[in-house]
Formats: sequence, C-alpha cells, structure tokens
Amino acid sequence: MKLPGEEESGGMGFPVVYMVIGVAAFVLLILFAVFKSNNSKSGGSEYLRTMQEQQEAEAAAAEAEQAEESEVKLRAEDLDFWDMYPVEEGEASETASGVQEETPEKSGYAEKAELDRQEQQQKEEETNDPSTDGKHTLVTGTDGTEEWVLINPYLTQNTYDFTKIEEKAGLKRYMENGKDTSYVGVDVSKHTGEINFTGMKAAGVDYVMIRLGSRGYSTGQISLDENFTENIEGAIAAGLEVGVYFYSQAITQEEAVQEANFVVQNLEPYRANITYPVAFDMELVSNTTSRVESLSREDKTSVTTAFLEGVEAAGYVPMIYGDKEWLLKEIDLTKLQDFDVWLAQETDIPDYPYQYTMWQYSTSGVLNGIDGNADLNICFVSYSER
Repeated sequence: MKLPGEEESGGMGFPVVYMVIGVAAFVLLILFAVFKSNNSKSGGSEYLRTMQEQQEAEAAAAEAEQAEESEVKLRAEDLDFWDMYPVEEGEASETASGVQEETPEKSGYAEKAELDRQEQQQKEEETNDPSTDGKHTLVTGTDGTEEWVLINPYLTQNTYDFTKIEEKAGLKRYMENGKDTSYVGVDVSKHTGEINFTGMKAAGVDYVMIRLGSRGYSTGQISLDENFTENIEGAIAAGLEVGVYFYSQAITQEEAVQEANFVVQNLEPYRANITYPVAFDMELVSNTTSRVESLSREDKTSVTTAFLEGVEAAGYVPMIYGDKEWLLKEIDLTKLQDFDVWLAQETDIPDYPYQYTMWQYSTSGVLNGIDGNADLNICFVSYSER
C-alpha cells in the first residue's frame, strides 16, 4: 500500500547506498587494523629473534674464550714432573680446585725419587759417621767409656809409617831403607826394683828415663824417688843416655814452679849427663781420688805450662808425658804446641793423631837387666844430638 505523496521507484535509494558504503568502509577499516596488528607482531618476533641470536653468539664467544684460557693455564696435575715430590701412601693431596683427595699409591717415578732420596740420606749418614770420616779419633777412658774426639787440623799430625816398625828380641825399632833410625828406651822408678844397667845396655837399650820424684796425690808432699840416685848413677856408669820425669799432683801454677825447682836442684850434680828430656807426668789416680781431679782442663794446662817453662828456663828439654785420654781431653794441646810429647799407649800401632817424639808401648816387657815387668819405649829422634 502506497502512502499519499510517495513515488514508486524500481531501484535503491540514496540512503541504502550510503549504508552499504559505510559498512564496506568499516570492514576495510577492520581489515586494515587486523593487517597492521599482524605486521606489528611479525616485526616484534623478528626483533626478539635477532636479540636471541646475538645473546647466543656472545655466549659462544665467552665460552670459546674461557676454553682458550683453560688451555693456556696449566694445572699442577697436568705437569709430568710433579711426581718428583712423592706423596706417602694414603696421604691427602690437594688438587688445583682446592679439593683434597687421597693418593692411594705412588707413581713409578715417585718411587724412584724416594729411593734416590733414601740412598742420598744413607750416604750422608755414612759421611757423618765419626768412625769413618777421618776427622775423629776414638778415646777410651779409664772407666771404659768411649768417645769420638774431633781431630784438630791445626796441630801437627804425626807422619810415622808403622809398616816400618820391626821387633827384635822384644824391642821395637823404626827402620828406614834398612837402617835403624830409632832409639830403644826404658823408664824406671823405685817400683822397678834393682836394675843391672850394664845388662840392659847389652840387651840393646840406648837411653833410660828415670823418675826423679813425685808429689803425693793426697798429702801434696814432694819427695825424691827412693832409687833416683842409685838409678841415675848406674845408668851413667853403663854409658846410657839419661832423661828424667817427675810425677806431679800440683793444683796451682805456684806448686808447679815449686816442682820444677825441685827437679832442677836435684839434677844439678848430673847436669852434664842429662841428654834426654825432663818430662812432666800428671795422671788421674785409679781406684781413688787425687788432688788434680778438682782441676779444670784450663787449670791442668796452666799447671803443665808452668812446670815445662820452669825446666826449660834451666836449660833442659821439656816434655809432656800422657796417655791418649789425658793428652786429648785433660789438657789443651793448642797451648802446648812448643813442647815434645811422650805418648803412653800399649798397642801394636798407636792411633794418637798428633806428633810425638817418644812412645811407651809396653809396661809388661821382658828385658835383660830387669827382674819383672819392664816399661819399654821407642824414641824417634836423637836428643843427644839435638
């Protein structure tokens, strides 16, 4: 039904067209928005992908650099010579990371290093052995104790060749190129008893050392040997070379000078016949105490020096008598180098390291002219010709 005033038309009017255009524009707008959104999303993903690849590249570069550093930096366990320092079995060893781990056993190289170390240590111990180092000499005390004493290289060493010692009729002689260059001696005192000096000389004795006197080891009194006059006159009459010795127990230098003066006074009648030394004999007394036991080594040295200088000043040749223990431990030989030594050591070959001119090698010898034991000596110089 058509209202009044309406016109009939066979097509769409303008309102419809506008509406279609508007809808189309709206759809295009939606499509554009969707397209823009997709483009934005696509660009973001690309950005994220680029960033991710860059991070991965940096990580790879850092890893490569770290690997290169680890190749240059050596660890202790990478070094072959590290085993030169052996680790005992079961001992903890520290790795480069600082973590301690147990080393169950040594490597073959470490075992060799350990054997070398032990061998070197053994050689050092052998070198330091005083019995083999050539720098010490063994001293056996009167009480049986033993001590290795260092040899002083600044003292004159003895140079005797004891392969040249020959023994004839119980008497030792020092032979060089078939010639006897030594002198046979005997030391005597009241304890020797009656002596046939002529028979002694016939047996081959060249000289005799006679005890002149002594000081009591407890009383401190000086006395002349009971047989001194008889012995010295008998020796001189037999044509023997003569020397004397004094048994001292002086505890001060003043007492030593007193002893020296006593010796000089009693020798005065025989001065022209004293061709061998005047010896100072100080000893420790066995099985009892004596005056000199309270003296220090320095005291004994100063007492010895005072006596020897006293007899030397009187024109006699001074000499020190003593065994190895006394000479090396009881007095200081560095302060007595100017005096000759009379060594007492009962042995086939003495091992006293320093120079000496006379050696008492037996106190139980057998000799024509003496009943009982004889004290036998050998002298390496001719004092009568000095």
